[in-house]
Amino acid sequence: MNLPNALTILRIFFVPLLVAVLLEENVGIRLGPWQVTNEWLALAIFLSAAATDLLDGYLARRWKQVTTIGTLLDPIADKLLVSAALISLVQVRVLPGWMAILVIGREFAVSGLRAIAAAESYTIRASDLGKTKMLAQVVAVSCLLVSVRHPGLHQPAIWMMWGVIFFALLSAVSYFRKFWRKVDEHVKQRRRRELLLLERKRQREAMRQRGSRRAGARGSGAGAAGGTIWKPPEVN
Repeated sequence: MNLPNALTILRIFFVPLLVAVLLEENVGIRLGPWQVTNEWLALAIFLSAAATDLLDGYLARRWKQVTTIGTLLDPIADKLLVSAALISLVQVRVLPGWMAILVIGREFAVSGLRAIAAAESYTIRASDLGKTKMLAQVVAVSCLLVSVRHPGLHQPAIWMMWGVIFFALLSAVSYFRKFWRKVDEHVKQRRRRELLLLERKRQREAMRQRGSRRAGARGSGAGAAGGTIWKPPEVN
């Protein structure tokens, strides 16, 4: 456990707080003469969580604390945060459900690829397209959060979501290409080695069996020769 991984885990704990604040209409904070309503509070939570995403990656690279668990846990935390925000926005009727399903389905597909790759001892790192997609998601979700009480921002936010979908599908294709190029090749090489070892084992077993047959044949011949009794010729 280090500070970058702790920030990643903190981002996961932001998820239920974001959902609770966004779905509860009566949540608000008064700051002097201003009343901070639930959508602005949800926006503050969402942006704080997104900031931890940038901070943990920066610190991990700067302090050379990039770990396998951090590499795998960081995208999971991002997916939980974005998925929770999208589902909540569908619930408050500012986002079409099919858009949320498409983006979340892409996240599940990429997570499945990462899990299979990890099982094959290969880590699929986040690509530039994936990072661009994450940035587009943060901007689009932020605009959608504000549009809950400011309908004038709803249409621009929807257009931003179209950009999110574009980058999401494009980055998914990139991850699939990495998977098939690296992991599938690794699996094929391992399968070839297994088949080669199995064939060598069969050959050794066949040679052992032939050797046993030859030894048995020589033993039978020697036994037959040793069992013959010599008799002197009869004298008439």
